[in-house]
Amino acid sequence: MEHPYLFFVKLFESIGLGHFAHAYPHVIYSWVVMIVLIVLGSIAVKGISMIPGKGQNFFEIIVSGIEDFMVDTAGEESRWLFPIVATIFIYILTCNLFGLIPGFFPPTASINTTLSCAVTVVVFTHIIGIKYHGVKYIKHFLGPVWWMSPLIFVIEVIGHAARILSLTFRLFGNMMGHEIVLSILFGLAGLFFAPLPIMALGIFVALVQAFVFFLLSIIYFSGAMEHAH
Repeated sequence: MEHPYLFFVKLFESIGLGHFAHAYPHVIYSWVVMIVLIVLGSIAVKGISMIPGKGQNFFEIIVSGIEDFMVDTAGEESRWLFPIVATIFIYILTCNLFGLIPGFFPPTASINTTLSCAVTVVVFTHIIGIKYHGVKYIKHFLGPVWWMSPLIFVIEVIGHAARILSLTFRLFGNMMGHEIVLSILFGLAGLFFAPLPIMALGIFVALVQAFVFFLLSIIYFSGAMEHAH
């Protein structure tokens, strides 16, 4: 889908990188998301004090909420996974919300972004499994009955590959669909009032999709830590 106007694409055009910008807007806006999060994180860390202000309280609520939910879902042992789990949620949520800003493109409306996030989660799932179980992690793919192990192994491999497809297309489909609806409304009914209800709904969609990806990541990580049954 070609957007009529993307601010950073126009900016890259002005410095002679228009071809790259038009071909990979999701990459450019992923960089923007990362810069925004790094700046906000630096501001949050710089302002830490024993007597928290409004900004520190805001960030502490977000961080503690994510951590508490993760621990309640996957157990105390999963606390060390907080950095990657929180990064997944905050990054995807910020990417999703970018689609609500005129002139901005949500990186998660590109299948390349969602695929990279999904592959990262699934690969890290197996790294966790190997970390906790070593070579015995293979038992997760063999099932409880030895003579059915070859069949179970194939099914498990297909299932883990399907996790990548599921994470990728669920997030991509919802965000791309929202972008298409907004583009149609912008074109037919003006720049603000008609699309406003869809933009309000978009905040809910952005939050839900980030939460679903975040929740499934926790479930996959938790499953890798458990012993094979």
